[in-house]
Amino acid sequence: MEKLRILAESAKYDVSCSSSGTVRSGKKGMVGSTVGGLGICHSFADDGRCIALLKVMLTNYCMYDCAYCINRRSNDIRRSTLSVSELEEITMEFYRRNYIEGLFLSSGVVRNPDYTMERLAAIARDLRTVHRFNGYIHLKSIPGCSQELLNEAGRYADRMSVNIEIPNEESLKMLAPEKDHQSVFQPMRLIQQGVLENKEDRRRMHHVPRFVPAGQSTQMIVGATKETDRDILQMSSALYGQPTMRRVYYSGYVSVNTTDPRLPVLKQPPLVRENRLYQADWLLRFYHFKVDEIVDEKHANLDLEIDPKLAWALRHPEAFPVDINTADYEMLLRVPGLGTKSAWLIINSRRFGRLNSYDLKKMGVVMKKAKYFITCHELTSSPATSLTSVNELSPERLRPLLVSKAQQKRAAEEQQLKLDFG
Repeated sequence: MEKLRILAESAKYDVSCSSSGTVRSGKKGMVGSTVGGLGICHSFADDGRCIALLKVMLTNYCMYDCAYCINRRSNDIRRSTLSVSELEEITMEFYRRNYIEGLFLSSGVVRNPDYTMERLAAIARDLRTVHRFNGYIHLKSIPGCSQELLNEAGRYADRMSVNIEIPNEESLKMLAPEKDHQSVFQPMRLIQQGVLENKEDRRRMHHVPRFVPAGQSTQMIVGATKETDRDILQMSSALYGQPTMRRVYYSGYVSVNTTDPRLPVLKQPPLVRENRLYQADWLLRFYHFKVDEIVDEKHANLDLEIDPKLAWALRHPEAFPVDINTADYEMLLRVPGLGTKSAWLIINSRRFGRLNSYDLKKMGVVMKKAKYFITCHELTSSPATSLTSVNELSPERLRPLLVSKAQQKRAAEEQQLKLDFG
């Protein structure tokens, strides 16, 4: 238990674990399942632990000395290592007690990448074949390991991830001289190749075992280097162009190395910026936005006071107001206060009659934001009931009405966190 406590503490900074979306129904003689395709529901504790998954490292010893990492070689922390059999026993015993629904396993790199990856693959293989575990397994692939070990691990894991950490290679070399982007992108390409080959094989032979059915994920650190939000989102957009990339996670830099002059001194992680990046990521994935629409050369960083979609709307008042009863789906998605669900409800509902503001409220539209960017039935039927749009009020006057004092205070505090001694 003491080993587990140390290794769980070391694993909490890796946020790239989520519900998988994979389906593995219960089988006779097997233990566990991921029925329903909804993956695993997670509840995160205050210290970063994931309640539903056993989130742990095999070892927190590491041969690398990455400045931003708590487990770097030169850091003076308590070290520990679990054997393969110990970790398998812990996973199965925790599952039988209903403590967990799956396993998220990462590791520091010891001896060499192949040695570490071989141990991770062995754990996944034994859980499936020896212990008959049928639940969710997420493995961290080790940059620099061989293709044979990646292929073996992919046959037993639901999801695999390789963390990019820093989006710019020059900054990565500055903070982690022993790493480069090639060592990260190579295993990503090998996993992608294995997934695509497996899909082709399963078209011809349905009994072929699945290979990493839940795809890949990765993580980038926010605030450790001078990269702008535009740099980060351009990297994310390129990764989402790959057919097997499911999620890019953003982790606000936690100041774990206060004596290194290469790193900024932060009183707390940039959580507001991290949240804005997740919102922008959502716009890229589900709202048909392009990176250059969210951030550009003039606005290279996201606005901390307002969400990215509202920021875009205020920069483009010429696109509004949008008529709810005639606009297409893509334009509805760009209205602040409307989400994908409410946009589809509007498209489907207006076939039966013209919609008004009461209908929009029932659909879950946030009218506090949306009312300045839309027109609908009663808002256009008579001048007496019309609301002032963003064009009539002007973006400069509208912005203070949509930003609360609490949001302004949080944004101001975060902008004053960095103490640059360079």
